[in-house]
Amino acid sequence: MSTPPQKQPLTGWQRDLVIGIDKGAYWFSKHWLAFFNVVMALYVGLPILAPTLMFLGAPGPANLIYTLYKPMCHQMATRSFFLFGEQYAYPRDIAGADLKPIEAYAPNLPEYAGLNPDNWVEYYLLAGRAFVGNEQMGYKMALCARDMGIYSFVLVGGVLYAMLRRRVTIRPLPFWLFILVGLMPIALDGFTQLFGYYLTPIDGSEATGFLAQMQRIFPLRESSPFLRTATGALFGLTLAWLAYPHVDNGMRITEKDLEVKLRRIGELKE
Repeated sequence: MSTPPQKQPLTGWQRDLVIGIDKGAYWFSKHWLAFFNVVMALYVGLPILAPTLMFLGAPGPANLIYTLYKPMCHQMATRSFFLFGEQYAYPRDIAGADLKPIEAYAPNLPEYAGLNPDNWVEYYLLAGRAFVGNEQMGYKMALCARDMGIYSFVLVGGVLYAMLRRRVTIRPLPFWLFILVGLMPIALDGFTQLFGYYLTPIDGSEATGFLAQMQRIFPLRESSPFLRTATGALFGLTLAWLAYPHVDNGMRITEKDLEVKLRRIGELKE
């Protein structure tokens, strides 16, 4: 039986490449939480920067931010926070919020001109997505209220974890508790609205037959800005609590393994 060829040690640029990758992975395993927090801060900060730039008279950079975030969020005006205007939000009238609804402003907004309010796709989705704001109403953030709640509280969870993990042992949130506290509220709020909208005829007519029967279970409804933000915040915070301790454990193992390897080849000082 032939002897398999012996594995040749890496030399030259190949060795340098592997060592460079190991050093990068070692650095990341030590600083992953700071990296995640910085990325999340940027992800949350840019949507706030967009209306600030609009207010300061820089629509070009602001519209670039809105465009970058469009694939991640519907950006509906009725479901977003506004800055520098009369109110912090302009929800639909059926949301029941103690705020002046978007319907009171829409007749004077070019994006809504000639549209039928009963056609929820044109009026609230498409026009609401196109409307960025104005001097009177202020300018919307590039992420909706629920998304801002989610990602802001992932960041809050990351900062709290960074502050506490050196002092106390933080165990991962039990998965069943994440489902109950984090996932169920946002799912119930989101899907009941989604079903209510899809069961409503786009032309504004009354639903009939099967759709009418289903509308009795899922009537058309709209959450208030507070409820959207609260359910998003619960999801984001519990998600960080569920995931970060697991990631931390894995990164600690990776850090120790790479530290031993790099010390053995003389690439890490004592």
